[in-house]
Amino acid sequence: MRPDTPAENVDHTAEAARLERTAGLYPEDAEALLLRAAAHLELSGDRPTATKLYDRLLSSPEGLDHPLLVRALKASNLWEYGHEAEARAIIEGVRTAAPRDPAPWVIVAEALEHHDELEAAHDTFTEAVRHLLTDVPHPPQPTHPLLFGRHRVRRMLGRPHDEWDALADSVHHLPVSLDELHDPKRVWSLGSENPAELEAEILRLRAELGAYREALSRPFPVAMLHWPAQELTELLEAYPALSEEYPSHSAHLTSIEHSLRELAASGTPNLGIVTGTVPSYEAFAASEGASPNDPTLLPQYATTLAARGRAVAWPPQEGAGCWCGSGRGYGECHGSPA
Repeated sequence: MRPDTPAENVDHTAEAARLERTAGLYPEDAEALLLRAAAHLELSGDRPTATKLYDRLLSSPEGLDHPLLVRALKASNLWEYGHEAEARAIIEGVRTAAPRDPAPWVIVAEALEHHDELEAAHDTFTEAVRHLLTDVPHPPQPTHPLLFGRHRVRRMLGRPHDEWDALADSVHHLPVSLDELHDPKRVWSLGSENPAELEAEILRLRAELGAYREALSRPFPVAMLHWPAQELTELLEAYPALSEEYPSHSAHLTSIEHSLRELAASGTPNLGIVTGTVPSYEAFAASEGASPNDPTLLPQYATTLAARGRAVAWPPQEGAGCWCGSGRGYGECHGSPA
């Protein structure tokens, strides 16, 4: 959620202002854009203004897609500049609401951990994994930070491994083990004058930071444009010149999967899919001063949707539903070898 670009490379205040302007142009994406703007304000040190952005979102008359995420981010931000009591109250409210989205759990638990409330952080992580992962055979990737965070706090508290720690180990794929990454003695090596110890610690920290950045943000250099059946029918009725691009809906879906598999086979990383809508496409064409009938506009539209955070990763995770929206598992639908 928070950008991780080094401060020396980004003017965070200017970037926050740019994102606010963009949110005005694309109100359907305002929530995600304003959250990113608030994150840049936090990185710039202007936490009070970031809080105002969170309050602006929470008071939005249109409602929010992820209100508990916004509340969790607000609590974390408030605590960082002295509003501990208000932050604690919001955190307790998030826990009571028991969100199905793992992100609010991660944020409030890490806020508690950051302020040395290790027992409370442990209880929050544990409550989250029980709520979200009980009887779940394959933990989805967004829940991994909960398992890793709980493992980390338990190592700090000196707790023995349990079944949730074993599950964390099973989804951890870095060459450095979780036990080593989360060893409390690591902090001692940071004060060492032994070059070998310092180099080993730097390698561990790089591995941990790499995993953290991957969890925060995944770029999509190539995102394929997907039209649901009803949207494609509406698109072709309004702009028949695009019929050559989309001879049928089934052919459209097959083409997406085929293209993505070819790109994956060629070594292209981080592939994604964006879902188009006719009103959004028309608004994009108007902003570009182009006609929606122009087929060369379609890849530009897909790239813009991906840049606005609308892409989902391809292929879907094991056991997940197919990207086409059929309701079937990916392996039984477009992910089938046939």
